[in-house]
Amino acid sequence: MRRPKPKRVFSSRRPGSTRTFALVTIFFIFALVLAPPIQHYFNQRAQINALQAQVNDDRAALEAARLELMRWQDPEYVKAQARERLHFVMPGERQYIVTGTPDGEPEVVANKVADQLEDGSPWYTRMIASITQVTGEK
Repeated sequence: MRRPKPKRVFSSRRPGSTRTFALVTIFFIFALVLAPPIQHYFNQRAQINALQAQVNDDRAALEAARLELMRWQDPEYVKAQARERLHFVMPGERQYIVTGTPDGEPEVVANKVADQLEDGSPWYTRMIASITQVTGEK
């Protein structure tokens, strides 16, 4: 006698859904495990790049300082700087300093306090008026 085949009971699940769920769960756990080290890797790469840029800038500044030091070791450069910055002159030379504006017109300075006082007032009156005028404006 043959046994009757058991009837299949159809569930609401598909047969592949358990495998899909397991695969998605494995990928999710894999992502959770790998995300922090990957984040640390990219943070460290950004820090390394920033430090390398800083080292390159420091090297450029060091090279500029070396060039400046080499210039200052030249006696002619030192003389030129002394003439330009400190207005030194060599023995027997004359130095002329031109004042005024570059276009040749004399510079006019407006003095509000002096314009307000009368011409015959004593010097101390002008001084006191200028002090009170300046402190009053602040």
